[in-house]
Amino acid sequence: MNIEKILEQLYTLLVGYTPKIAGAILAWIVGSWLVSRISVISRKALLIRNFDPSISKFLLSLISIGLKILLLFSIAGILGIETTSFVAVLGAASLAVGLALQGSLSNFAGSVLILFFKPYKVGDMITFQTFTGVVREIQTFTTVLETSEGQLIILPNGIVANGVITNQTGGQQRRVEYKFKVANIHEVEKVKNILLAIAKTETLFSQQPAPNVAITVLEDNAYFASLVCWLSPEDYVSSQSRIAASIHEKVQNTFVKEGIVNPPA
Repeated sequence: MNIEKILEQLYTLLVGYTPKIAGAILAWIVGSWLVSRISVISRKALLIRNFDPSISKFLLSLISIGLKILLLFSIAGILGIETTSFVAVLGAASLAVGLALQGSLSNFAGSVLILFFKPYKVGDMITFQTFTGVVREIQTFTTVLETSEGQLIILPNGIVANGVITNQTGGQQRRVEYKFKVANIHEVEKVKNILLAIAKTETLFSQQPAPNVAITVLEDNAYFASLVCWLSPEDYVSSQSRIAASIHEKVQNTFVKEGIVNPPA
C-alpha cells in the first residue's frame, strides 16, 4: 500500500470538501439563528393581531418545522448532495412513514378540523367520553386537558374531532346548583330567604337570570332546597369550586345560627 498516495488522496478530499463543510456549518449556524428570529417575529405578529392562542401555537409549530426542512435542504445543496434524488428518496420514505403512521396523520387532520371549526378553544372546559377538564393546549396531534385535580389528560385529536364533545363553557352562561337537605319542621319561605340572601353576597353570580330557590320533596320528614345560580363561562372555569365551597360554608353556618338542622337519618 502506497502511503504517499493515500495521503495525497486525503489531502485532495480535504481541499475539496473543507470549504463545503465550512460553508455547511456556517449555513447551519446562520440558518438556525434566522429560524429562531423568524419564529420570535411570527409569535409577536400573531400576538399583536390577537390570533386565537390555539391557532397561534399550531401555526408557529408549522412555520418552525417548515423552515428547518428548508434549512436542511440548503445545507444538503452546499455539501453537493443532489437534492433531486434526495427529494425522491424523501418522498418514498414519506409514503412509507405515512402508511405506518396513519393514526398520527388522522390526528393531524383532526387538529386542522378542530382549529378550523372551533368546537372548543384554549381555556374552555370540555367533556369528552369520561374525561372532563380545561383545555390547556391544542397541539399538532393532541389536545391537553387539565382536570380539577390537576391531572393532565392527553387526547388524540383524530378521535376527538370525530366524537361527541360537550363544551361546558361554550354558552353565554353556566348554570350551577347547590342542594341542601332540610327537615320539614322548618318553614320553606325562611329557608328560601336565607339562601337568596347568601346568593347576593357572591358578586360573580349573574342577576339575569337572578338566583332562585327550588324546593323538592324528598320524604315525609325532609325536603331539598336547591339554590340555582348562573356564572359566566370564564368565572365557572376559574372560580366555581371556590364559590361552591364558600356557599356551602355560609349556608351551614347560617343554618346553625338560625337553628335549622338536617333531618335525622
